[in-house]
Amino acid sequence: MAQSQTTNMNLKFREASFDLLTDFLININKNNKDNINSVSNCSGKFKEKRLMECIFLMTEELGIDTLAGYHAVELLQRFMVKHLTDLFTAPPLQGAAAGPPKKYEDVVFDKLKGKFPLIVFSCVQLASKMTLHSCVINNNTAVHFLNSVGYHVSKQTLLETELMILKRLEFRLNVPNPLTYVEILLEVLGHNEPSIHVEHLYDLCHHVLRFVSLERAAIYDTLLKTTTQCVSPSREQREKFVAVTEDSMLLGVGVITVAAFILYIRKWEQIVGELSHITGISKKSISDFSQVTIMHIVRSSSTLLLT
Repeated sequence: MAQSQTTNMNLKFREASFDLLTDFLININKNNKDNINSVSNCSGKFKEKRLMECIFLMTEELGIDTLAGYHAVELLQRFMVKHLTDLFTAPPLQGAAAGPPKKYEDVVFDKLKGKFPLIVFSCVQLASKMTLHSCVINNNTAVHFLNSVGYHVSKQTLLETELMILKRLEFRLNVPNPLTYVEILLEVLGHNEPSIHVEHLYDLCHHVLRFVSLERAAIYDTLLKTTTQCVSPSREQREKFVAVTEDSMLLGVGVITVAAFILYIRKWEQIVGELSHITGISKKSISDFSQVTIMHIVRSSSTLLLT
């Protein structure tokens, strides 16, 4: 299989016009607010570490861009929430079954368990088709890849799964993902502050975003305790905090400021201030996010050195 194309793609900054940048910023800000306003208890449930690792490994093995991986996560999250909501609100399945009776929820999960790997893969395949600079996974490649990992499936089943996802999402696949926010915010930052080498920041942002995505649960748990100043936040505090975990704008500026802290510590406060001005997010919120993330990076590095 080909290697990921991320390192081969040369993203050019400072070529977009002011008007275009303004439109981009307004658009992602609106999408972010709409997403935050529609959060539910299921938000983020399909961004668990092992699942994210699986999707990232798929993109690397298939030689598609990292952007497609983040896009696939967003598609999977949206599809699964809608799919499970529809299944649980539908009339219970009829018919007698051998053995002791099962809860309806258990029956649903049992049926979904065997299909889930294919659903995950189909989200990756659909995401590859939405990424213009990435190679598209055709059905021949898809079947060969799935067979190689021990999941035997026909092209017909693959097409049916794709169609199921498309219909459930009402064919709305062009959803922003965290890397999109990082790229647009870096473009605006480079336009406003030409002295900042956003190209160098962008390379490191890929690594920081990957780390935050994989350590999502731990980082946001620490951030919750930091912002509430409570070692054991209440259920109500955790429910309110879900909106923060789904704030892609905060994630975007947080990733950039972590990268800036590592590369340009002398300009860190300047970059935090500029990103606060661009997004309207307070300097304290940006600082809290970046400091918590840096703390987890240091802890992770120390653990690796000790093992």
